[in-house]
Amino acid sequence: MAERGLVVSAPGKVILHGEHAVVHGKAALAVALGLRTFLCLRPGGEGRLRVRLPGVGALRSWERPGLSALRERLGADFDESKPPSAELLEALKEFAGIPAEASAPDSLAILAFLYMCLAISAKYGDVPSVDIVVWSELPTGAGLGSSAAYAVCLAAALLHACGAISCPLKDGEITARWTEEEMTLINTWAFQGERVIHGNPSGVDNAVGTWGGALRFQSGEIKALKRVPTLRILLTNTKVPRSTKVLVAGVKEKILKFPAIMNPVLDSIDAISQECQSVLEAMPANPSPEHYPVLEELFDINQHHLNVIGVGHPSLDRLCRVTASHGLHSKLTGAGGGGCGITLLRPDTTPQAVEAAKRDLCACGFECWETDIGAPGVTLHSSSSLKAQVLQALSES
Repeated sequence: MAERGLVVSAPGKVILHGEHAVVHGKAALAVALGLRTFLCLRPGGEGRLRVRLPGVGALRSWERPGLSALRERLGADFDESKPPSAELLEALKEFAGIPAEASAPDSLAILAFLYMCLAISAKYGDVPSVDIVVWSELPTGAGLGSSAAYAVCLAAALLHACGAISCPLKDGEITARWTEEEMTLINTWAFQGERVIHGNPSGVDNAVGTWGGALRFQSGEIKALKRVPTLRILLTNTKVPRSTKVLVAGVKEKILKFPAIMNPVLDSIDAISQECQSVLEAMPANPSPEHYPVLEELFDINQHHLNVIGVGHPSLDRLCRVTASHGLHSKLTGAGGGGCGITLLRPDTTPQAVEAAKRDLCACGFECWETDIGAPGVTLHSSSSLKAQVLQALSES
């Protein structure tokens, strides 16, 4: 496999329950999404490191001696236990010719690659000459953890290239996962990549990308759920842009204005997260239709609560109405105010009903994917386990 390269993938994420309430100390459930980011690492030529991101139209390459000299010059600042300093990031932007205030996905992705490459090689020895291609099924900027999936894939690939983690894929296997200890290392470095991109992330997205399944997040503590069934969903992007910052501030204002009204709503959202966790952990790996009514009802109640706290949007109301007309239950996921929604699909939902719902959602101008939640975390693949579309995207030079 070495000649063909190493292929790693990591899932995106959706918030199942607990949006906004989590900011106020309540529990949230984050689950791994069936849509993934894929990275192919191949041996590179002529002492160069090359990274290509076809999804955001970025291609950069650097001479290894130039990167080593830069690392020596910046030496002391690389430490995975603290955020990268502003001075360090400024120096990296200058080196890469990235404008100081750049916030476009391609600039931030290249900056994260450069930082992780230098930091990991400072700790574990030089990254050899490699050619990296990253392609994603996840849209950027939709609150689906695309930057974390990228950071997780990068961390796994660079740690492997430096010999800091093994290659668990044996001959004849189509996929493999790393040990708990190796995944903890991948997660630590992926979090650093997220810090480069987002400044002060919660760590939830990269943890979901690393471990997969479902995680409970409360007051900075992240805990994996014991057992999670894989559930089919429709994921819909309304394509309505929104500012998470503005929405979070609006909720805070409402709580300060009406504490006696709003705090019980947050407590109720917290109770929904707890109840959903109990239901998921009690469900078998392949649930049958009778396991779904409670999950559907929790979706409905939480969607109403999210409207009450002020993060709904007419596009999301429309999404819920359209899916309800097909007997399906939906809620927003993430910040709200537009963005994405998720629709639960029972095992007995017919393919015709799913297609009809997708058709009606697309007719609203939305983008729609049939996928699942509870997907595995960071995974190593043999090429035979990859879909033709992924293989083609990773092999185009």
